[in-house]
Order: sequence, then structure tokens, then C-alpha cells
Amino acid sequence: MSATTVVGIIPARYASTRLPGKPLAPIRGRSMIQRVYERSLESRVLSQVWVATDDTRIVEAVEGFGGRAVMTSPDHPSGTDRLAEAVGAVDADIVVNIQGDQPFMEPGMIDETVQPLLDDPNIPMATVMHPIVDERDLNDPGVVKVVVDRAGFALYFSRSLLPYPRGELAHDVYEHVGLYVYRKSFLLEIAAMEPTPLEQIEMLEQLRVLEHGYRIRVVESRIEDKAFSGFSVDTAEDLARAETMLRDRRKKVSG
Repeated sequence: MSATTVVGIIPARYASTRLPGKPLAPIRGRSMIQRVYERSLESRVLSQVWVATDDTRIVEAVEGFGGRAVMTSPDHPSGTDRLAEAVGAVDADIVVNIQGDQPFMEPGMIDETVQPLLDDPNIPMATVMHPIVDERDLNDPGVVKVVVDRAGFALYFSRSLLPYPRGELAHDVYEHVGLYVYRKSFLLEIAAMEPTPLEQIEMLEQLRVLEHGYRIRVVESRIEDKAFSGFSVDTAEDLARAETMLRDRRKKVSG
């Protein structure tokens, strides 16, 4: 039996509404896309990493630091669609959709999310979660929540508080981290499906999978510094905070 080929793809658009040119924004001397790319290369399971973009400036930047990039259409409505086009040119059995705006992403999170698909050929897709520790995140619609069944498969994703506590029973609330792992054939299948009602209401693409009756395995991450590894850059303020976070952690390491 031949080895399973696992490839990481980082969708990267130049025209971000809140931070134009975001993938090329510098963070202490290296662009954000370079930081994501280099962190991804540290994964144990990925055989290759590609950047899928709609802009030649990003292609030139990626190739400039020795990375691989593939041009895709500028008309894709989502990162999943861009990913589906990109994998057409890539030899892969399993595809990892890596967020291009998380410059400190922990490569071990890729490994732990891919593992269920390596262990069980019947699992078409996986993603990752971790407990919410900041109470401000509980009612923040920008922080997506997830609930799972006893086998670790997603029951629902929502921008609302989930589950909603009607009593005093102690429980954790889990944040969904937007790292996705697909079998290549399944990625192409769901990309061809029409958007579904819950997906459009919540504006969460992963609900399309559940609405069509497929299962998503959700791994609880064991990565410790989640505030750092899961930090996303969406605004100029986030970019400044990223600089500060990186400087502070380097001081702790060297100190």
C-alpha cells in the first residue's frame, strides 16, 4: 500500500477589506504569509505546502522566500472554493486548509487534526477546537463555537453561545479553530454543492457539510499557548498586537 500524501494549502487573497495586502504585511521583518508558510513546513505530516492566491504580488513574494504558489481565480466566494481549484494541480490524498492570517500557528495542530483521517479511512473531514477561557469570547459572534457528540463528531457550529446554559451544570464551551482537513475527493465534492440555508444564516461554510448529512471529526487540541498560536490578524491593530506578542514571547524564551 502506498503512503498517504498530505499537502497543506494556504489560501491568500490580496484584497482584504479591513487590511488590504494582508498576506504581505510585515511582522518583525517577515511577511505574514512567510511566517504561516514556514510554520506549516514544521508539520510532521505535510509532504508539501502551497499558497493559493489570486494576486501575482503574493506569488512573487512566496517564490522569493523559496515557497510554492499557485494562481487561482479572483472570483472565488470562499477559501474552500480557492482550495478546490488549487488542488486540481496538486498530487494529494489529504488536503489541509491552513489559515493565512494566523502567523504563529502551531504546526502540531496540523498533525493532531490530520491524524483521524490517517487512522480511519471512513472519516472524510476533520477540524479542531479548544476550550474558551476568556469570558468575553462566549458572546462574541466572531468566535465560532462547536458542540460534538460522544465520538467527537460535530453536532453543530454557531456564532451564538453553544450550548446555552439554562441551569448551573458546569461545562466547557469550545471555540472552533478554522483549520480544516479533507480527503481530496471530498473537498471537491463539497465545493461543488450549493450553499445551504444554515450556512448562509450563520455565514459558516462548514455547516454545508452537516446539512448534507456528512460527519466532521473535531479534535480537541492539546496545544498549550492557544492565545498565541490561534491569534488571527484582521486589522492594523491586530498587526501591531502581533508584533508585541512576538516580541514578548521572544523575551520570555531568551530570559
